[in-house]
Amino acid sequence: MATLEELTDRIRRAAFDTGTSSLGASIKLDLKGEGVIHIAGTAVTNDDLPADLVVTVGLKDLTALGKGELDPTRAMMTGRLRLSDMGLAMKLQPKIQSLFSRAV
Repeated sequence: MATLEELTDRIRRAAFDTGTSSLGASIKLDLKGEGVIHIAGTAVTNDDLPADLVVTVGLKDLTALGKGELDPTRAMMTGRLRLSDMGLAMKLQPKIQSLFSRAV
């Protein structure tokens, strides 16, 4: 499993490669005490900044989601994944999935 620093770097490279600035929203990954990854356009940091969408998920589960090994709906139903704004998450889902599949 990747460390927080490794995952942040992978997301940073994927955001730059895919032009994530087209997301139109900022995203904060709250990794349940393991750190934070904040994505705003192509800026990816570990700063705990406000975001339009906050995704709360463990690092292990985030990796499994990116690899397609964990179903997002099942993760939500079992409390392994929480979203601050379901509507925004649904709108951004294809772009988020594309970004994370390249990063993990």
